[in-house]
This record gives sequence, C-alpha cells and structure tokens, in this order.
Amino acid sequence: MYRLAPYQTGLWLAEYLSIRCQLCRVHQSVSQSQLIQDQPKKSQIVESQYSSNTVNSISSSLPNNHSVVANLRHVFDKRLNRGLLCPHCHYSISWLPKPFQVDIAAGSALSIQAATYYDYPIRQAIRAFKHHEDMTKLPLLLHALRQLPRPHGCHHDNSMIVAMPTTAQRLIKRGFDPVSILSAHLSKHWQIPLWHGVQRIDDTISQQGLTRAERLSNLDNAFTLIENPPNKRLILFDDVATTGASLQALGRTVHSLSSITSLNNALTFRKPPLIAYALAHGSQS
Repeated sequence: MYRLAPYQTGLWLAEYLSIRCQLCRVHQSVSQSQLIQDQPKKSQIVESQYSSNTVNSISSSLPNNHSVVANLRHVFDKRLNRGLLCPHCHYSISWLPKPFQVDIAAGSALSIQAATYYDYPIRQAIRAFKHHEDMTKLPLLLHALRQLPRPHGCHHDNSMIVAMPTTAQRLIKRGFDPVSILSAHLSKHWQIPLWHGVQRIDDTISQQGLTRAERLSNLDNAFTLIENPPNKRLILFDDVATTGASLQALGRTVHSLSSITSLNNALTFRKPPLIAYALAHGSQS
C-alpha cells in the first residue's frame, strides 16, 4: 500500500482540512482562484473582513433554490478548493517582481522571474525549510510557487522543467533535496513534466555568502549533462536567485550542449530561448 511521506501528509492536512491561514493561523484561508478574483481595491485590507465565523461564512455562500444535496456538494467543493493563505497575509507580500536577465551566450540572455522578494516571511520560511528541514514552512512556499504564471505557450507536450540539481555530497549531508520537492509541486501545478538530464559536480562549494564574482568563478564547469536535451522548451527553476549566478551557469551548460546536439543532428531543431523561474530574488528594501 502506498504511503504518503510526512511532508505530503502535512500538506494534505493543511490544504484540505485546515481552514486557517498557514502564516498567521488566525484568519480563514481562501483558494488561489478567489484571491485572483477578489483583487483589493485599497492598498490595505481590513482584517475584520476575514475573521468571520466559519459556519456563517459557509452558510452565506450556499446557493439559493438548490436541493440539500447540491448545497452539501457546493460546501464540499469549496472546502477542497481552499488555499493556504488568507487574503490579509497574501496581499501583505509583494508578488512577481520585475524579471531580470543574465547573459548565457553571445547574443543570448536568460530571463529570470521570481515569485516574490527574498524578504520576510519568505526568507525565514526558505531558510527553515532548507537548513532545518522544517516541513511546516512548506505550505507557505507552495503558496508562493502558485503565484508564478505558467510561461505563455508552454504545456505538457512541448516543455519540460529543469530543477537546479544538487551535489551528492550535499544531498547526503542535508538528507533531502528541497529544490526537488519544490520543483515537483511546480510541475504538478503547471502540468509540465520534469527533466533530470543535468548533474551537478561535487567540487563546488555553497554559494551562500559569496560575492557575484566569486559565485560565477565557483560555478565554472559546475554542471554536466548526463543525457541529450529533449527537443522541447526547457524551463529552469531554483529556489533562490540572489544574483542569478547558479541559473546563469546552468543555462550556459544547457544552451551550449543543446546547440552542439542540434548541429550534430541530421535535422536541425531550433529551440526557443531558455527561461528561468525562482521562488525568491533579492530584497525589496
């Protein structure tokens, strides 16, 4: 019998059974679709709007002139479509900062779009999740992931996600791969499969605390392809893009070897430009 991993069980409980926001734990959480529809007309949201009683909220949302079965089904569907944050916490975070670009080849740049800034509360959640294996922070990170719009024109048949690989040494030390978990949920959210054809070499050190020049030097020849890139659009993903150096190095590796593969093929396939996404980037302050 298939058993869910502990973090998967926690996510299931948080998303489908808990009615409280995964950040403040005070207000009711709402679905992603409702957050999109109910864009605030003012910069500040009155908290009291979201602290109403659960029973009253459900009762007022029931459609009129429907049978009891239809009403129960409506409540059940609404509960299963519940999100992870309340509107107050959601709108307190700045989403989708302006994309930035890094060069990966002559005449080719990699555009990087982050879900939000590397500020509170995302920064604390990422650090706790990555360095202390605090799975209680994962629902907040998944809420941030869901703010990333799927690239225009990309779908299951023509695109693949390339998650930032980790080294075997770091995987053994940490015990799990946080980017792999996040990318798996991004793949599920976008309905775009993952491609695991890139491997990270063990002789690089952690990027944390290094300057941009040191990051670029540290990542020279840090990646290698273990299989030929597919003839599909590749979407790179990392958890934090501080300077974009890691995504830049990964993009250079994929771009250069993709070009060699295309030249060696009898039929040259012109790939669309690479694009990259991250959970967080920089700081707003």
